[in-house]
Amino acid sequence: MGFWWVGGLIIVGLFIWFVVTILRRSSNHHNIHEESPLDILKKRYARGEISKEEFDRMSKDLHN
Repeated sequence: MGFWWVGGLIIVGLFIWFVVTILRRSSNHHNIHEESPLDILKKRYARGEISKEEFDRMSKDLHN
């Protein structure tokens, strides 16, 4: 009966591990989906939102 605290420690440890794992995954998930400005510009050009001239000018601005 004196060893119930060991089970409590294991449960608390598992809970802390679970919370840390969830936080790390959500943090990594956010970083993976960040797009560069050039990627966004390419998508806008592909969707026809900007002309070739606008694309060239904007991509040149991004490289400077």
